[in-house]
Amino acid sequence: MKKIDPVVEEAIDTLNLKGDMRRRLLKGAGIASVSSAAAALLAACTSSATTAAAGGIGNFPTTPKWKFAFVNHVTTNPFFVPTQYGAADACALLGCSYTWTGSATSNVPQMVSATTSAISAKANGIAVAVISDTAFTSPVASALSAGIPVVSYNADGSTGNPGTARLAYIGQDLFVSGQQLGQRIVAAMPNGGDAVGFIATPGTANIQPRIDGAKAAITASGKNIKFTSVTSGAELSQENTAINSYVLGHKSSLKGIFAVDAGSTQTVGAIIAKYKLQSQVASGGFDLTPQTLNSIKAGDLGFTIDQQPYLQGFLPVFALYLYNLSGGLTAPATTDTGLTFVTKATVGPYLSTTSRFEGSTTKQKYLKRSGAIG
Repeated sequence: MKKIDPVVEEAIDTLNLKGDMRRRLLKGAGIASVSSAAAALLAACTSSATTAAAGGIGNFPTTPKWKFAFVNHVTTNPFFVPTQYGAADACALLGCSYTWTGSATSNVPQMVSATTSAISAKANGIAVAVISDTAFTSPVASALSAGIPVVSYNADGSTGNPGTARLAYIGQDLFVSGQQLGQRIVAAMPNGGDAVGFIATPGTANIQPRIDGAKAAITASGKNIKFTSVTSGAELSQENTAINSYVLGHKSSLKGIFAVDAGSTQTVGAIIAKYKLQSQVASGGFDLTPQTLNSIKAGDLGFTIDQQPYLQGFLPVFALYLYNLSGGLTAPATTDTGLTFVTKATVGPYLSTTSRFEGSTTKQKYLKRSGAIG
């Protein structure tokens, strides 16, 4: 009987090698040198790794290279940079791909056309920001009829009316976030006064519920706050012009300046700094663009609300992948991506840990947390 090198014997037991892999390794085990045994083990393990790589991802079986389509309403808006990173990272993990399409200016017909094109291209799944109560009803129904799973993300129609038969919604509860914004406004303006709320695209279901929720909370408080909603525009250049013009014309009377979208919020911080209104007005808004975070640190903006945009790209990919993998048995789950107020007291970690998760760098990083949670 051949003598088995102890290194090989231990490796067989440790790696629980069986069958052909075990037999191949034992063929060379009569050589007593450790180096020869290690070489035999390396060859065996390399063969094993090659076999695994040819299969599926992790413990999943081999699958087609599924392609998913994200239909967005403001494709160039900085808010969605981490959303695209999230989708890209999920695709890299799962061996699939995605396209980013839709409209740069919340043009609903363009979004509907993009959805129809994804159906015609036989996408394996579609994630769509449902910013209209009616426009996406038919295309989503067509996708589902064609066997293409659809989830909504970031926007899901107006409050209580998803507007489509999508399988799930992944994003923030928008009306509730607006209510919490309104409660924050009330707390920040104890003496009442005039306040403005800038909204990029009034009537669209991704941000109109926030304005509605804020107004409802202010009204319910009974405080003497006159809250005016003002259109700012879908693109940053428009927002800068509209917000600057309004604030310049009302800066003597304003006691509060707020916004309900990423572009408007970062512009509010810049305009407050421009006219040195920090001590005169309460302020705040939504989302975590680098400009917004720096404005909070500088004291030019009171707060912002985090809704975890990275998850709004990452989770739809996983939901659509699992739906395809399970033959529809594992259906997507509606997921609230949350609401966190970020203030000057809590903004530090966001600024000191630039990451793909907040869209402040393209670099992949492992961010090790220290300290208590909560």
